[in-house]
This record gives sequence, structure tokens and C-alpha cells, in this order.
Amino acid sequence: MNNHTQEMKDLEALFQKHGFNDYKWINPKDIVISQWVRMKCTYGCSTYGKCASCPPNTPSVPECREFFDEYSDIAVFHFPFELDRPEDRHELMKQISLKLLKLERAVFLSGYVKTFLLPADNCSLCDECVSSREDCKQPTISRPPPEAMAVDVFSTVRAAGYPIEVLSDYGQEMNRYAFLLIR
Repeated sequence: MNNHTQEMKDLEALFQKHGFNDYKWINPKDIVISQWVRMKCTYGCSTYGKCASCPPNTPSVPECREFFDEYSDIAVFHFPFELDRPEDRHELMKQISLKLLKLERAVFLSGYVKTFLLPADNCSLCDECVSSREDCKQPTISRPPPEAMAVDVFSTVRAAGYPIEVLSDYGQEMNRYAFLLIR
């Protein structure tokens, strides 16, 4: 067994120890970075300019591509769920993000110093987000969601074999995805 294979097995054991079993490994070159995603953030998201971890507080689209090119492996974590009330997704995503941040720290402490998490939703660590990174109350653990880094989540996870669809109502199953960049 080569060194990389053993490292992956060790990481997978760490994922499982933290309660994450639904994930796939992808190559960072398979992350689809698109300008249209940034435009959707800018002209279609109610948190644009109001969240310290979202645009315009994130790198440019070309800088996002450069960022992903620095990594050798990415674990994509899948979170399927159905909710009775759409507003319940925020608390659920907050709890998932907190667990993922603990995993990110554990991976970092195991020697992967470049490890970086892109959670499955906008930062929801605080009850009210501030609009600038300088004023962020949780700057060491606030992370941008994949879309804030210009990731076309739909194309990326479909290529990895995961389900994702545009939902017409909140009674349908949601599929959310977080990305853990490693190396």
C-alpha cells in the first residue's frame, strides 16, 4: 500500500470518527469554477454584502481557481434531508457546520496544515452576521460556502455521482454539500 493510500484511509477513519460517512473524494481539477455563480451571489442572494464570508468579501473568480489548484484532494460531504419548515434548515446547517469545523481542526492537527472547509451553507455561526471580514465576530472559524468561492456545486457534485436538483418547494428532499480541501 502506497503512502497516499494509507493517508486516505487514515483520513476516512477520522471522518467516520466525527460521524461523517456520506462523502466522496474528488480531484480539485474537477471543481467547476464559474463566473455565473458569482453573478448569482451578486444579483440573486439576499446575503450579498451582508455576510463577512460571502461576496464581496471573497476572492475574485480567477483567484478562486488558483486557490483550488493548491490542493491535491477534496472530500465532498453529502447531507440529504427533508424539513417540515424551510426556516429549520438554518439551525440544521449551523449544527452540521460546527461538526465539520471540528473535523477540519482534527484534520489540521493530524498534519494537513492547508486543510480548509467550505461548509454546506452560508455562515450562520452568529445570530446576526456583519458585512465585513474586519468586523466578523468569529474570524477564525467563519468560512465561505462553496458558491462564495465561485463553485458550481450543481455541475461539480453531479459529475461526482451525487444527486442535486432545483427544488420547487420545501417538501422535497434537499441535498446539501460541503467541501473539505486537503494538502
